[in-house]
Amino acid sequence: MNYYICETCGVQHDLSSTEPKECKICTEERQYVSLNGQSWTTLEQLVQFKKYTNEFTSELEGLHSIKTTPSFGIGQNSYLIQNKDFNVLWDCITYIDEETISMVRELGGIQAIALSHPHYYSTQVEWAEAFNAPIYIHEDDKEWVTRPSKRIIFWTGDTLKLHDGIVLHRIGGHFKGATILEWNSSTDSVLLVGDIVRVVADRQWVTFMYSYPNFIPLPANTVKRMAQQLNSIQFNKLFDAFHRVISTDAQTRVQLSAKRYIAALEGELFET
Repeated sequence: MNYYICETCGVQHDLSSTEPKECKICTEERQYVSLNGQSWTTLEQLVQFKKYTNEFTSELEGLHSIKTTPSFGIGQNSYLIQNKDFNVLWDCITYIDEETISMVRELGGIQAIALSHPHYYSTQVEWAEAFNAPIYIHEDDKEWVTRPSKRIIFWTGDTLKLHDGIVLHRIGGHFKGATILEWNSSTDSVLLVGDIVRVVADRQWVTFMYSYPNFIPLPANTVKRMAQQLNSIQFNKLFDAFHRVISTDAQTRVQLSAKRYIAALEGELFET
């Protein structure tokens, strides 16, 4: 019996005696199945390969990114927030080993895990069990959980305060339960967004998509609603899931980006 991991998206599935026929995450139109076909591995195999390591980078005081090298699955990084003796792991990566666990413990461990959306569920239960931590997922994305666990808390509504200075906001868009995290530290006001909001190549702008790999945009009305919700949150810095950062005046840049996106969809930005 194994907890099989899809090699394309990196999401771990429930205990099974044989490899699943398909990955529920990848066969949905927001993701894709590899051109080489569906393939599976396990966390034990990944660790035994001794091919992967997790790199910890200090992004701000109290904020560390964690990224697997070489890249595995979708290739996102997660973030460890050190917040008043209450550390939060924001989004997950698939690879976790004893060296990673030791490093996280040196940084104060993990008291809660919060997820932006299903593409980054990866081995969330492995992380939760390693640190005896609850997992917070919005109930609107409950159907996408591929490895159930009693550690998962399905929260409701549009906001959830995890601790002083840390609030989850469901803004939808990429998924119905798509969530972002607001962190007000002693020195910064930060928004961690996964790819619910994605910083583009020009770091002064962001975008909003239903599917990034398949280039399916979100409707203008959805982005208008998301922009209204984002405008009610005070933040100066924004970190997405791929080490792209808007380091100053991020709230203004998000609003300008939403206006540009909507104008493009409505045929008001350019003629071609």
